[in-house]
Amino acid sequence: MSVRVLPRTAAGWTIAVFGAMAALFGAAGLIWPGLVLGSLGFETLDAQQRASGDYTRVFLAASSMASLNMGVYYLVAAATEWRPFFRFTVPFRLLTLAVFSLLVVLDVAPARFLGVALWEGVGAVATGLALLYDARRE
Repeated sequence: MSVRVLPRTAAGWTIAVFGAMAALFGAAGLIWPGLVLGSLGFETLDAQQRASGDYTRVFLAASSMASLNMGVYYLVAAATEWRPFFRFTVPFRLLTLAVFSLLVVLDVAPARFLGVALWEGVGAVATGLALLYDARRE
């Protein structure tokens, strides 16, 4: 019995690409937290400069671990062509686009954080369109 690792559909590929990117970004956040914070437009401080009770690094580590795990979940879903999961991700990634964009609009997050919102939105639209394409091909 052979195990197929590569996706068999366009939607599966969109999920696999998103999963690989999420896993890589998660790993980067665990290994190089300052680089990730800076790339998103957040101010980076040395540990000595942080106020007592500043848990930015802890939150980043938790978010990075969640991103790494989520990336692996997406990769498994892509490898198994778990279509219900593909469909489930579209509205929730659009919700993430809305929430992250709102954080920028409300000046809670820096403008560069909009890139994360757009990454989610573009991925959701790509997966949605790929699901439609795959359904028409079948």
